[in-house]
Amino acid sequence: MLTAKDIMTKDVITVRPEATVEELARLLMEHKISGVPVVNNEKKMVGIVTENDLIRKNKRFHIPTVIRLFDAYILLGSGKAEEEIRKMAAATVDEICTKKVVSIREESSLEDIATIMAEQHVHLLPVLNGSAVVGIVGKADMVRAITYDASK
Repeated sequence: MLTAKDIMTKDVITVRPEATVEELARLLMEHKISGVPVVNNEKKMVGIVTENDLIRKNKRFHIPTVIRLFDAYILLGSGKAEEEIRKMAAATVDEICTKKVVSIREESSLEDIATIMAEQHVHLLPVLNGSAVVGIVGKADMVRAITYDASK
């Protein structure tokens, strides 16, 4: 049975939290990849950033709706608005990356990886050994593995 260790990309490209959004965009384009782990000085993963984060940064801003209920005014969507403004004004990777990262271990099975990708709606999973990034599994790796497995 194939595991993450068998299908992962081992030469993982990473980015530092203080890198600019422009540097990130160039890195993704240059290497033709969809995202990278964000690592600190100690090589510990502190987040992940993808093309979706760059796209979200440039989206149209949705103005929260205000409704009146009796004598009170209620602002709907105001919690999200602050987060949206922060990400749209971001200049560094740290400001747009996802901090709650879904990751896997080298021993994770293809079934587990597929389940995580489908249920968590993520398409790029860092492979960790402790807190160190030792690989990364993306959708293309999964498709290759399924094709390989089916040819047996």
